Amino acid sequence: MSKYKRIFIKNIYYMLSYAFTTLKQSVYENIEKEPFDNIYNLFAAILAKGIGLHLKQGLYREYINCVEDLTVVRGKIDMPGTIRNRLQARLAVTCDYDELSENNLLNQILKSTVLLILRQKDVDEKYKAELKKEMLYFSEVDEIELSQIRWSEIRLQRNNRTYQLLLAICQLLVESSLMTTENGDYHLASFIDEQRMSRLYEKFILEYYAQEFGQRIKGFSSKARQIPWQLDDGNDALLPIMQTDITLTYGIQTLIIDAKYYQRTLQTNFNVRTIHSGNLYQIFTYVKNKEAELKGTEHRVSGMLLYAKTDENLVPDNVYQMSGNQISVKTLDLNQDFSEISRQLNQIVADHFGVNI
Repeated sequence: MSKYKRIFIKNIYYMLSYAFTTLKQSVYENIEKEPFDNIYNLFAAILAKGIGLHLKQGLYREYINCVEDLTVVRGKIDMPGTIRNRLQARLAVTCDYDELSENNLLNQILKSTVLLILRQKDVDEKYKAELKKEMLYFSEVDEIELSQIRWSEIRLQRNNRTYQLLLAICQLLVESSLMTTENGDYHLASFIDEQRMSRLYEKFILEYYAQEFGQRIKGFSSKARQIPWQLDDGNDALLPIMQTDITLTYGIQTLIIDAKYYQRTLQTNFNVRTIHSGNLYQIFTYVKNKEAELKGTEHRVSGMLLYAKTDENLVPDNVYQMSGNQISVKTLDLNQDFSEISRQLNQIVADHFGVNI
């Protein structure tokens, strides 16, 4: 059994609910109460509820460029097409116009992903039935090639930002779990690759602290911040950006957290198991540059590597004092009741900042 299957499926829901706060809307509240034995049933349930909500509000529409032959002028006349019609003795004008349409990329992604889910035998019929009913309202929306979607180029705006959660679910399904059979059919592979889960894990922790502490305790901040290099001559050519996963600040204290989601928490050299050296060098660099940045002010900077627990017997839980700063290595077990996950995350804040919720 893979590491991913040992994460409680309900905890995937909770992680998503923090990473995408729209999942906490009342329309989704019944999902939290349902038992799920299959990650795809969870995703199908979220998509069904979310698409149903969008259908009530009206599917997002945007202007689509159309060029076609008409008997009356609409928009601008396309001269090359119109001349071609005249040469062919056709009584039509080629028109170039924009039409407000539901047949746009966002709805095409939703429809194509749902059709993929409907072809999966592991998805319960009750979710398939709900999704099939909803797809009746997508009759004017085209199906697209899922493997050709360029997710990084999708830009959400104020009037379509409600699609963010649903597109994230689609991306997890399509980009991480899509496999192709020999005859060209698609099926879903086992959930989810390490890279995608790592991003979800990072965003979950960041948003957990922002919502549970940042919204309740004045002056507490949870953000993914950049740390400037503290250079003697100011020459930063070719230096990489230091982008933290999570930076917690409260009063004079700063805790920089690097969230790590690996199949193996420890590295092995000559049969000796140690913390990943690259991870330790990175968090140490973050801490020392932040320390130098705050020089001359009252401050305290600490760092933490927060690993998602694997099936390894040796579980890191260490605190080191390095050149005047505390660097800790902790492990968060995602395969337990969420109340215990919450307790462990809260304890990190209590230990470093002395505050509780």
